[in-house]
Amino acid sequence: MRLRRIFSASIAAVVMMTSTAFADFPERTVENVFPWSAGTAMSVSQIIAKALGEELGVSVPVVSTPGAAGTKAFITSMNRPADGYTIIDGYVAPLVLQPVLGNADWSFKDFKPLHAAVSNAFSIGVKKGETRWSTFEELMEYGKANPGKLRYSSGSRNNLPHMVIAKVLQSYGVVAQNIPYKTDGDARKDLKAGVLDFSFINVGAYLQDKDGFEILLVLSELPGAKASYDGAPSITDLDIELGLSGLAPMGWTWWLVHKDTPDDVADVLRAAMKTAMAREDVKEQISRVGFVPLEWDHTQYEEIVGPVAGQLGAMGNALKWEEDELKKLK
Repeated sequence: MRLRRIFSASIAAVVMMTSTAFADFPERTVENVFPWSAGTAMSVSQIIAKALGEELGVSVPVVSTPGAAGTKAFITSMNRPADGYTIIDGYVAPLVLQPVLGNADWSFKDFKPLHAAVSNAFSIGVKKGETRWSTFEELMEYGKANPGKLRYSSGSRNNLPHMVIAKVLQSYGVVAQNIPYKTDGDARKDLKAGVLDFSFINVGAYLQDKDGFEILLVLSELPGAKASYDGAPSITDLDIELGLSGLAPMGWTWWLVHKDTPDDVADVLRAAMKTAMAREDVKEQISRVGFVPLEWDHTQYEEIVGPVAGQLGAMGNALKWEEDELKKLK
């Protein structure tokens, strides 16, 4: 009986200590592990991290950890203690795309979601003053009548923009040549020079050089994405069903923690991030650089992220379709 009382007292002490630790969270810096190099996307994460830190009362630095198509940041984060002091900046490429491609052994369900962060829509653009076509539908009509003649770039091959564009072209039955480039900037230079017929244009490039491009199609359903490209036509304006919806056809991030993070700790982070993302100053700063602040909280994670994997699989099939159709034309 005496041993049982001692054991019960010990358990109660551990529970009390644990509860106290959760109540005091966070007591120190909380890091956001970011999967890319410094750039516009990282600056957007820094906007959110600053606001989150203000809500938590601690610093939240954003630590760039690029490598292996974003998966290095995930592996780094998962190897740290599941104590809430490491936030994973869960971009779609390492979170969903790399597992679909067989390059990562996790799924989106293997993490505990905090809150959606931002999306950055892709677009299809032509050089300013292009006279051969003035709408996306006219471009597609030409492409269908001239298989394999159109040349375009998504920067590197088989990346997310390539997958999205290939799916759009497949929906129209248009076979076009994807020309790889080491940098998106080189592709845009060749677009202006007439070497390419159209190209993937990200929102940052558009905002920096609005006079250089005509945006024919914004690859997103979100009103905020359309606004980022000054009201250019989006996929919602087309009369054809592309099989692209939700977050699938664009870049986005959802902030996460290790799945073993205690619920009490995750709830503190969730509440603080929800408050931060609802702040008008935060939304305004994000929108100013062309990204779209997202309002979904952790309860909507599976509902919103779940369909992305299936659509990415269909986009992967579109890449194979494009490759096979081009071989037939040789």
